[in-house]
Amino acid sequence: MPEKDEVEIRQKLSRAAQLLLFKHHREPGARRWELRRALGRNYEDVIKALDAELEKLGLTVKVVKEGDSESDRFVVTFRGHPEFSEVRTFGWRIDDMAILTMTLATILARGGKVAGKEIEKILEEKFPKWRVESAIDRFIRMGYLQEDEKGVLYLGWRTRAEVDEKTLLSLLLGKEKKEETR
Repeated sequence: MPEKDEVEIRQKLSRAAQLLLFKHHREPGARRWELRRALGRNYEDVIKALDAELEKLGLTVKVVKEGDSESDRFVVTFRGHPEFSEVRTFGWRIDDMAILTMTLATILARGGKVAGKEIEKILEEKFPKWRVESAIDRFIRMGYLQEDEKGVLYLGWRTRAEVDEKTLLSLLLGKEKKEETR
């Protein structure tokens, strides 16, 4: 009997990993209701067990709040911060990373939202207009940014899942150095 339970738990862990690691829609991860439907009522226990397994690989399961709790998204991300040499292997151009960083920093510095035209104006001082427009559109599609009907940009679900906002701002602004008293 215990072997049957162990096999069932392994199957649920495998199914949870499939749901969270592979794209089955346009976006990675799975919503709470999808996990409950696929894994049963004890889906949270299965996710905790999967998180413990992923810890060995330097990964973690994060929950991204999206309005009501049923639409919360569960995604797998790095447990820590990746090294710059690792980031280079993700297939991103350095100028795209710079555009995203500048955009996120501006949004965070302005209280969580900023007009898209204002962001474009700031970015066009350093990058060509066509690159700025295509990058912002791509970041919206990827989930790093959200845009409302008025053209205002907000942080997207993927930014909330993958980016440590406090660390980003502290790196950009520079950490305050404590003066040593003698």
